Amino acid sequence: MTASHSPRSWIKPAAIGALVLALAGIGYASFDTAAPDVTFISIKGDKISTQSMRGKVVMVNFWATSCVTCVKEMPQMVETYEKYKGQGLEFVAVAMQYDPPNYVLNFTETRKLPFIVAIDAAGDIAKQFGDVTLTPTTFLIDKDGKIIKRYVGEPEFPALHKLIEKELAG
Repeated sequence: MTASHSPRSWIKPAAIGALVLALAGIGYASFDTAAPDVTFISIKGDKISTQSMRGKVVMVNFWATSCVTCVKEMPQMVETYEKYKGQGLEFVAVAMQYDPPNYVLNFTETRKLPFIVAIDAAGDIAKQFGDVTLTPTTFLIDKDGKIIKRYVGEPEFPALHKLIEKELAG
C-alpha cells in the first residue's frame, strides 16, 4: 500500500477541524440526562440529596479555592443565587477533592457564601457527574432532576440568567 492510499487518507483537515469543534462544543451542550442521585455533605454537616431538591431548579458548581476562574466567578454566582433563590433556585458549590477543607471553610466564611457549600472529600460526586476534573464546571438541573446545561469554565451570566428564568417559569 502506498502512502497516498493509507486508510486515513480520506480524512480531510476540514473534517478534523469540524470534529474538534463539535467535541469542544460538548462542554457547553444542552443535555437531557438525569442528574445523578447523590448526597452532598455541607460544610455545616447537613446532608442534601439531589432527590430532595426535585421541584426546584438547581445549580451544582464544582470549584476549588486554587482555581483563579472559580474565585473570579464566585461573586457572580452569589449574585445569581441571591437574584433567584426566592423563586426556587437551589445552589450547591462542591469543592473538589484536592481542596484542603480549611481553605474551603475560610473562603466560605470570608466571602459569606449564602448557598450550600459541600466538600467532595472522596471525589465520588465529581465522578458521578461525569468525572468532572476541570474547574469551574457548573450544571443546571431542571425541576424534574434532568441536567439541561453543563458549563465548563465561567458561564456567560446573562445567558445563564435567561435559562434560569425560563426553567423557573416552566
